[in-house]
Formats: sequence, structure tokens, C-alpha cells
Amino acid sequence: MKKILFASIISLAFLQAKAQLTPFELSKDKNYTATYNEIITYYQELGKHYPQQMKLFNYGTTDVGKPLTLVVLSRDKVFDPSLIKKENKRILLINNGIHPGEPEGIDASMMLTRDLLKKNALPKNVVLCFIAVYNIDGCLNRGLSRINQNGPRAYGFRGNYRNLDLNRDFIKADSRNALAFEKILNTWNPEIFLDNHTSDGADYQYVMTLIETQKDKQNPILANYTSKTLSPYMYAYMKKSGYEMTPYVESEETSPDSGIVSFLETPRFATGYTSQHNIISYITETHMLKPFDKRVYATYDFMQGMIDINERDAVLIGELKHKADEQVEQQKTFALNWDVDKDHVDTLTFKGFTAGHKTSEVSGLPRLYYDRDKPYTKTIKYYDNYKVTESVEKPLAYVIPQAWGKIIELFKLNNVKMHRLEHDTSLDLQMYYIGDYKTAQRPYEGHYLHSDVKLNPVDTKVKFYAGDYVVYTNQSLNRYIVETLEPLGVDSFFAWNFFDSVLGEKEYFSDYVFEDVAAELLKNDPELRKKLDKEKADNPKLAKSASAQLNFVYRNSPYFEKTYLRYPVGRILTETKLDLK
Repeated sequence: MKKILFASIISLAFLQAKAQLTPFELSKDKNYTATYNEIITYYQELGKHYPQQMKLFNYGTTDVGKPLTLVVLSRDKVFDPSLIKKENKRILLINNGIHPGEPEGIDASMMLTRDLLKKNALPKNVVLCFIAVYNIDGCLNRGLSRINQNGPRAYGFRGNYRNLDLNRDFIKADSRNALAFEKILNTWNPEIFLDNHTSDGADYQYVMTLIETQKDKQNPILANYTSKTLSPYMYAYMKKSGYEMTPYVESEETSPDSGIVSFLETPRFATGYTSQHNIISYITETHMLKPFDKRVYATYDFMQGMIDINERDAVLIGELKHKADEQVEQQKTFALNWDVDKDHVDTLTFKGFTAGHKTSEVSGLPRLYYDRDKPYTKTIKYYDNYKVTESVEKPLAYVIPQAWGKIIELFKLNNVKMHRLEHDTSLDLQMYYIGDYKTAQRPYEGHYLHSDVKLNPVDTKVKFYAGDYVVYTNQSLNRYIVETLEPLGVDSFFAWNFFDSVLGEKEYFSDYVFEDVAAELLKNDPELRKKLDKEKADNPKLAKSASAQLNFVYRNSPYFEKTYLRYPVGRILTETKLDLK
């Protein structure tokens, strides 16, 4: 009887242990990534075993109709973000499956959460937040679309249910996924953010490459810590773990031999958006041609290393975040765009494979290939310096008409402090007129992006209405505020077409009626007559066109609409007394 009971206990223990294995671990060849249902079921079951230190939170509704699930691990059983901050603990947010064809983070996070709980190894000073799978839509659309990749056997699709690349959607937030993510970020307010990916491109010896917030774009207080302490720690940690890293490989020319360029993650990307919130941000990029199991284990090790240094430097990281927030509150000049500084080049030791060309069996023409029988280690150029190409002096405050509802909702979601005008008010302030711009000929992520914007700032008086919003630039979120509201910003709301309705005229004139009005205007306004004559002399086409001359007079008359090409967000430049609520 005792033997049977003992055997039953062993059998039960075995079954329980097996039940905590992930689908990846249960697959014989370790070339399998969990489905969406397997992911959620796994975490739900794991939570039943550790109800005190693990909780699941659902946020919003993604475009496919399912909520975004956040897995939170807390050693001290505290799951209130505000209380966590009061206890001076750090929060590390890890995102998985933004591109479900790059699923290593999904499987690695499932194993890591289990191991931390099972070994009672949760950090004391860091609360861990894992987004189980961000692009649920693409995860459900399972197949073989990522043809260049070495496993797993099946995986999700890059686009979501609206066919959006979610890692281009953060600043514009077209998807419900992005809105749910922003709710998570601004509820938990992490000090460090990690986004797990898989790279494509050139072949080389590394299983993992790394993107960190570009140091010349990052807040200098944080950049000093990441470049001198955190990043070197992670490179050393990964080398010791057996998965030596190199910076993300974006080649200057065909192959890495010519040098690689530091990736610039603008606010459309996850880490570009999080860095606007003064969050230290990283992206892991495992290499698509390495076996899937090695990519999973490398991601696991990286996350463990990131947890370790967060725990070690918890107090310091909190202090640096606080100082960065204070510095940004006082900052006056803000960069809006950057470009590679090729006059200042660094070097790094790179382990690659020799690139060559041979005849293509498809086209009969030369094709690129990498010879894995010819590995090399050499010093290559590393273009890791960027220069600012556009910048702006912040105003005292911005005034946003309440008509622009999406902007107001995004600002609220991002915890931007705003006030509202108590009464209809005419303000002396600076308004931009759009002098020129270029628009992409093809849509990009659902938008026809604007670039090369030219502005004509005008000091004028404009009437705003009760309920319009005033945003003072004395906030730790100044980077997010300025970079979205200034039209010259590479990922500004103007660039993403939020304000396109101001680019079209609404009133016109009838030629035969306006002829007499225009004649009277020219008769009574000698300066307007001189202006027309000069334009005719400078522009022969205008001189030969009656309608063009009428249009010129109309555009320079009091009748022409003042709102045409006027960017609707005002800039208050001097102290102004306002009645606000």
C-alpha cells in the first residue's frame, strides 16, 4: 500500500513538473514556438501554482478583439504600480512578439518566469513585467511567411489584423494594440524597457545582436550610464554565457566588412517612443539563420542578465531616472531629427563570414553569399555617432484646439499634464504657416508621410475657445510633447498626417465677380499694385494669365482665408495670464 502511495506521489510530482514545461521544451527538436492559446493557458496555469508572486493583468482590446496580457512577477507580492514606486523599487518591462515571426522572446519569457518562481529567485528590488505576446493578431495568423528564417516550424505573421507593422505604430497609435501598450507603459512607468526581436540581413558568427537607444539621441544622463556601465555589463555577461553579442548589423554597404551603422530608432519604433519617456531601452535581435533553440536560450540569458544588473543598480537607476526627468523639465532646446556623423567613426572587433559572389542558379547572374567555412575576426568601422539636423527652442506652452481629439486622447494616455481655457480667449502667440513640404508617393503603414517641411512662423493674435487645451513645457514628458507637436519632427503628428485638413483651401472666388472687387482693391492699395507688378515682372507665366493674377490679388487680400496652411497648434512664447480650469 505504501509503495503504491509513494509511486502515486512520484507520478503526481512528475506530471506537475511536466505541466510546467513550455511547449518549446516539450517539443523533441526544440524547433517549436507556442501558439497564442498555449501561451495564455501556460501563464494561467503557472499563476495557479504561484498566486502570491505572479498576477496576470489584461489591458484594452487589440485589433483582433483580445486583450493584451501583462504578466507581473513581484517578490514582495506588491502589484500596485504607485506603491512599487513608493517602495523605491524598479520596474523592468519586457515586450514579446511584436513581430510574431520573431518569437524567441515569447518562449524564453515563459521559461524564465517559471524558473524565477520555481527557484524562488525573483529580484528583491525589481518588479518584472512581461507582455506575453503583443501582436496577438499576427500570432493567430500562423504559417510560414518568414521564408529566410531557420525555424521554428511554424510562426505568426508580421502584420496585425489591420496589416500594420506594430513596430512602426507607436507614435501614431493607429492600432488598438498600441493604445493598450501605451496604457501599460504609462500605468507601470518602467525605468528600463526591452523589446525582443529576430534580425535578418547579413550572415555572421553571432547568435544575438543588440540595439540600444542611440547615445546621441538619448538623454545624456542616461546615455552616460548605458554606454559606460549597463551595455558593457551586458556584452560581458552574454560573452560569459556563451552567446557573445555585437551591435545590430546594419551594413554601410553590401556586407558588414565595410562597417556597420548604429540603428536610429525614431519614435515610430517601440524604443524610440519609450526613450521619449526617459526610459532606458534595448532591443535584442537574434540572428535568423541560427537554430531556433540557440536563439531562445540566448534571449533567456539576456533577460536574466538584464534582471541581474537592474537588481544590482536598482537605487542608481532610480536616481538617474529622477535626474533625467528633472533635466528634461528644464531643457530648452530639443532635437527633432538626426543623421549619421560620418566624420566621427569608431571601430569594433567583428566576427563574420567571408562574403563572395557566385553564379545564381535562378538568374545566371552573380549573387551574394557568405562562406561559413571562412570565418574571420577583424576590426571594422562602426558609425555610432549622430548629429542633430533639426532642433527647436521650446515655447512656454502649446495651445491645442479641442477639435484635434486624437492628439488630446494620446496626450491623456501618456499622462501629459494639460489645462483647459475657462473662457473664449484671444491670445498673442506664434503660429506656424506651412511654407512647403514633400509627401511620399506611396502609403507607409497607412499614411502618406510628410517630410522636408518648411515653416513660416508668424506672431499674431488668434482666438481660442473655452475648453481648448494648454500644455506647459515644464514636464518630464517634454520630449514627447515637443517631438510630436513640432512639425519638423521626423515622427511628428504633422509628419503622420494628423493635421492634413489644414492643407486644403475651403473658400474660392468666381472670376467674373471678383474682377471688379480686385480692381477696386488695386486702386485703393498702391502697395498691393506694386506687389502685383513686381510679381508679373519676375514671373512671365503670371503676366500672361488673367486668372493667375486674380488669384494673386485674392491671396494677398483681406478676403483670403487666414487658416489656410496655418498649423493649428499655437506657441506661447512669453508669460501670459490665462484663466484655466
